[in-house]
Amino acid sequence: MSAKIARTPANQTYSDVRFFLGLKVLLFTLLIPGTVILYFPYSMVSASSNGLHVGSLALAVPAGLFMLAGVAIYLRCAWDFAVAGLGTPAPIDPPKHLVIGGLYRRSRNPMYQGVLLLLLAECLLFPHAGLWMYAGSIALVFQTFVVFYEEPALAKRFGPAYSDYCRKVPRWGWRSAQA
Repeated sequence: MSAKIARTPANQTYSDVRFFLGLKVLLFTLLIPGTVILYFPYSMVSASSNGLHVGSLALAVPAGLFMLAGVAIYLRCAWDFAVAGLGTPAPIDPPKHLVIGGLYRRSRNPMYQGVLLLLLAECLLFPHAGLWMYAGSIALVFQTFVVFYEEPALAKRFGPAYSDYCRKVPRWGWRSAQA
């Protein structure tokens, strides 16, 4: 009978670290954004009298574009957190390094913007007033979380580098490449 020896951080390889970061990002994505984007909207719309029916085929095209953009934004941001930041989007396992590259060069919160694009796509696809209120509530939760928790925590953790980043990059807007 052989005993397994746990690896210590000193003998972990770069690929081990990347694998576990990827696993943690996937788990977080399924639990948090997956719940916000899929579970609650599906529960709300499927329980309504109209059920899960597309409201307008004319709105399906822009909704599809918003979905593609939202997924691409979220995945790029999650990638940047894991690769450049060596962390995850989860507040309990944040990046070890300040992530200011990729989409974060243009906006301080592109991951939240990607999630909101996905919610907007669902609002366009399924005509349900509760879905619009839900999306607005999520946007308000994001703003509150960013202002009262995330920004102070990042300022404390990364100091002047984060302050400089905040001066250069808008919280919700989209800085042009020339700026």
